[in-house]
Amino acid sequence: MDFSSYQQLLFERRGHGVLLVTLNNPDKYNAADEGMHGELARVWDDIARDESVRAVVVTGAGKAFSAGGDLAMVRRLAGSSERVGNMLSEMTRLVQGMADCPVPIVSAINGVAVGAGAVVALLADISVCADDARIGDGHVRLGVAAGDHAALVWPLMAGLAKARYYLLTGEMITGAEAERIGLVSRCLPRAQVLGEALRIADGLATGPQQAIRLTKRVLNGWLRQSMPLFDQAAAYEMLGFLGPDVVEGEAALREKRPASFGPH
Repeated sequence: MDFSSYQQLLFERRGHGVLLVTLNNPDKYNAADEGMHGELARVWDDIARDESVRAVVVTGAGKAFSAGGDLAMVRRLAGSSERVGNMLSEMTRLVQGMADCPVPIVSAINGVAVGAGAVVALLADISVCADDARIGDGHVRLGVAAGDHAALVWPLMAGLAKARYYLLTGEMITGAEAERIGLVSRCLPRAQVLGEALRIADGLATGPQQAIRLTKRVLNGWLRQSMPLFDQAAAYEMLGFLGPDVVEGEAALREKRPASFGPH
């Protein structure tokens, strides 16, 4: 495949068929605007069609993995049924694309991972996280339901009690705590994260391909059988973008002040 059409993702082909994908908007901590979100939604289909790729490592440029959704994008989404519908379609394509991609995916979580960044970081088949990285799902703080990946994978990996706590409060956790509760696979000092992710990917790329890919497919059956739950969560999240709370939530985040949500 020719990845030259991508503007906010960088691609580096390494030995043994390992493809390094880097979220590349470091000045904004790799926050996902419409362009990056769209690229994250379609890249997994492109990778799946590339027969030369045997394993993928995905990481962020600079100090962050991804700071989540760009607030300017949130403002454009609020109240726009057309934009919200498009976002719902892309969100579904992103989650299903990662789950269905036959190639094993390793995330190198080198810093903060929120929102769309957390989707990619935690839906990876193996996640290697910096011990001081911060991971969270801040949808409720924005004023929308915890949609996209969160209701799908947090209860499965961390248990329902932890998922309820972190998704209802929107609190962030460190990479060390994420490993302790089972949200990520490995936790290491930040300087070692990318090297370890590449080492794991190299082992996957040189291993028995049919066995590895079929094992991934079986394990991701847990995700596929829960897709109706994902559809519900994603729809609820998008419903929030058509209401008043997201306007206040975005303003509060942008102005760095407590939000004042109205009664319901």
